Amino acid sequence: MSTQTPANGQTPPAGQTPPAGKASAAPGSGPARIANRPQGGAMRGPGAMMGAGMPAEKSLTFWPSAKRLVDQLRPERGFALLVVLLTIASVSFSVVGPKILGNATNLIFEGIIGKNLPAGITQEQAIEAARAAGNDGFAALLSGMTVVPGQGIDFDRLGRVLLFVLGLYVMASLAMWAQAYVLNGVVQRTAYRLRRDIEDKLHRLPLSYFDTVPRGELLSRVTNDIDNIQQTMQQTFSQLLSSILTLVGVLGMMLWISPLLALVALISVPLSMIVTAVIAKRSQPLFIEQWAQTGRLNGHIEEVYTGHALVKVFGHQQESEQTFEERNQALYSASAGAQFLSGIIMPAIQFIGNLNYVFIAVIGGLRVASGSMSLGDVQAFIQYSRQFSQPLTQVASMSNLLQSGVASAERVFELLDAPEQSPEPAQPVRIAAAQGRVAFENVSFRYVAETPLIERLSLVAAPGQSVAIVGPTGAGKTTLVNLIMRFYELDSGRITLDGIDIATMTRDDLREEIGMVLQDTWLFGGTIRDNIAYGRPGATEDEIHQAAQATYVDRFVRGLPDGYDTVIDDEGSNLSTGERQLITIARAFLSAPSLLILDEATSSVDTRTEVLVQKAMTALRSDRTSFVIAHRLSTIRDADLILVMQHGQIVEQGTHDDLLERGGEYAALYNAQFVGAVDDEELAASV
Repeated sequence: MSTQTPANGQTPPAGQTPPAGKASAAPGSGPARIANRPQGGAMRGPGAMMGAGMPAEKSLTFWPSAKRLVDQLRPERGFALLVVLLTIASVSFSVVGPKILGNATNLIFEGIIGKNLPAGITQEQAIEAARAAGNDGFAALLSGMTVVPGQGIDFDRLGRVLLFVLGLYVMASLAMWAQAYVLNGVVQRTAYRLRRDIEDKLHRLPLSYFDTVPRGELLSRVTNDIDNIQQTMQQTFSQLLSSILTLVGVLGMMLWISPLLALVALISVPLSMIVTAVIAKRSQPLFIEQWAQTGRLNGHIEEVYTGHALVKVFGHQQESEQTFEERNQALYSASAGAQFLSGIIMPAIQFIGNLNYVFIAVIGGLRVASGSMSLGDVQAFIQYSRQFSQPLTQVASMSNLLQSGVASAERVFELLDAPEQSPEPAQPVRIAAAQGRVAFENVSFRYVAETPLIERLSLVAAPGQSVAIVGPTGAGKTTLVNLIMRFYELDSGRITLDGIDIATMTRDDLREEIGMVLQDTWLFGGTIRDNIAYGRPGATEDEIHQAAQATYVDRFVRGLPDGYDTVIDDEGSNLSTGERQLITIARAFLSAPSLLILDEATSSVDTRTEVLVQKAMTALRSDRTSFVIAHRLSTIRDADLILVMQHGQIVEQGTHDDLLERGGEYAALYNAQFVGAVDDEELAASV
């Protein structure tokens, strides 16, 4: 083995999350863990300190985001067209109704007037008689009507008109019910696809993305924001479409009845649009801030309650409560401001509509008195004027929900647009039977461009060789194995597996050859059997039991009331830390990989169990290459090769005995653990 490792820097966060679904995936893989914040080092990248709060969200523009949200409905084009047709039918039936009801009013009014006129004369004679009597106003009113002097209300005709209107309204209601039913399916399927796209996106994101985004913030986008988008689409799309069609239909009917009154009614439209635009422009940034603050608050809650034991141990309850109070207050302020501003729109629109109603009533009354319009037409027009302002009011009332939904959509789209990991090779190379030879060839890597970490490192691990990596915290140990897993991409150089550049392999094929056991254990909600079998889907019961026996899981499982059917939660809270670690080791054992990575795999077990597990690890490492990261040096005495790292460099290498004889960095680390207390200055100098 050769090394060439000039570098400096410290180890950034340990990668914890190989993508889900790999047969050899170690604990921490899978969707349940994908958003976990890395452990074991200082955060790197532009969002290193984002645990204290994400930077302020930069709003996109409202309309492009709204258009993109509507574009999500494209796969539902057929059903969306059906929704439009049903809405048109419903609105058409509803819009025609007032006009026909106006005819019913005319029948009643004309019947009352006709009954009070002398029988046996014509309408024209009645008009002339009124004028001759000096009653010009009544004559003008009578000229705008169709009456039969001496004849009262035609109840048969009136009944037919009312039944026809009733039928129209029943048809409108049925069409609207069918529209709501179809639209519900459209929205639910759209939300389903959006969640699916985000789930797929999470698996395509590089690990560096999760280094810079707090888990609570990410979960807020995946859950709260998508739920808000779904609610917005459900409550606004139907109403918005209905409002627009109602505006068009009602405007057409008003122009047909009276262009003059229609012009009066139209004055309210630009006023309403101006009021809505002015207020919405000021409230939209507050909705963006509202959901950003929601993400920050969720991040704090998730962090505090996940680590509630540490919060109590170190007495930070008061500080946590203070942080919660500050972020809760910030969320309250943003939400209250957004809702207050957007809530002004509806009263303002209603005020404009009421003024419009007054003008129409006055002008319409004058036109009836002059005989220019019938009373039924004025009644219908007043109904239309209310219908005309109602869609504007509905749109105004939806503005806060629309702005909130679009703000959530911006956050979700930002996640969907995040840069993905490098694409897989067009013609990937596969290894038929991996031997486990790993070679680093002039490898350079930096988490941050300005901060060197690993520079021109070269090393070779022979097939079946056990390579231990030791060194102080921050030396770059975990970074080394993360590069083997392709959790991060190299800046230069290459890493080969059996002579094949791992960059020419798909990540799935590469990770199928690797088993990984982390210091930070992770179990999934399910039975103990399921958690062990996660290492190799399709494993038989005998194979699961053999893996459990080899890693001493069988000892404590058989003492449980339900044995291997014992159900554990995703944090394994009903098992001890050591028992959880043993299950993750059994999981890796079952996967039987050609390359094994152990990152402090026995740090959580007791001394006696550690001895047993070391025997199991020895059997597990036989005939396969293994990289073992260890702080407890007693666990790597039998390693074929020990690498001592400092600041991204391999400063020593050799066997346990050879390194002790040299009396260098390894000997200093070993003596610090086993020989006795050392002088503080000597220890500081050794690291």
